[in-house]
Amino acid sequence: MQLIGMLDSPYVRRVAISLQLLGLRFEHRSLSVFSTFAQFQQINPVVKAPSLICDDGQVLMDSTLIIDYAEAIAAPKSLMPATLPERQQALRVIGLALAACEKSVQIVYERKLRPAEKLHQPWVTRVTGQLLAAFDGLESELQRKPLATTSDTMGQDGVSTAIAWRFTQAMFPEVLDVGRYPALREFSLQAEQLPEFMAAPHSDLTYHDKP
Repeated sequence: MQLIGMLDSPYVRRVAISLQLLGLRFEHRSLSVFSTFAQFQQINPVVKAPSLICDDGQVLMDSTLIIDYAEAIAAPKSLMPATLPERQQALRVIGLALAACEKSVQIVYERKLRPAEKLHQPWVTRVTGQLLAAFDGLESELQRKPLATTSDTMGQDGVSTAIAWRFTQAMFPEVLDVGRYPALREFSLQAEQLPEFMAAPHSDLTYHDKP
């Protein structure tokens, strides 16, 4: 399998770390949807990161769908809980984390891609409020029930939460008052020390499988 996309995307990084935790080997091609658009387009005409080239050559896209495919390959190993109550809780946390990723990406696009004179501040304010609401929800969930922080125990809820926090902190740390999110801050520090996270850091680097 080949994972296409840059690790400075929270969605690409989410897949890279999930594949490792599931024990699946893959190659990574660090292509940008911007600077290497034409090259990316040859692989996936939709030019959506992440894209995954399966072993038979078929291309999948969207991090959640790619991870669903990976889970099917890795079964019975899974990053999702088996019981319905635990799965419901995990989905609640994943939903908040993905909402945080989505709102963070919207702010990045608004700030960095739109001409300054056309930046619509009311929209940025609204999206920032949604972003903070997502992190408020995550902080509350972690305060109530801490997430696992080892390679053997971390689930998809932990992967998605850690990636969302790291992405927002990397792109615009001034938006987050870290004192407001002690549980998220501590969880992120522990998660980023795991070998799977260190092998796929938030960066423009290429993932290389651990020895």
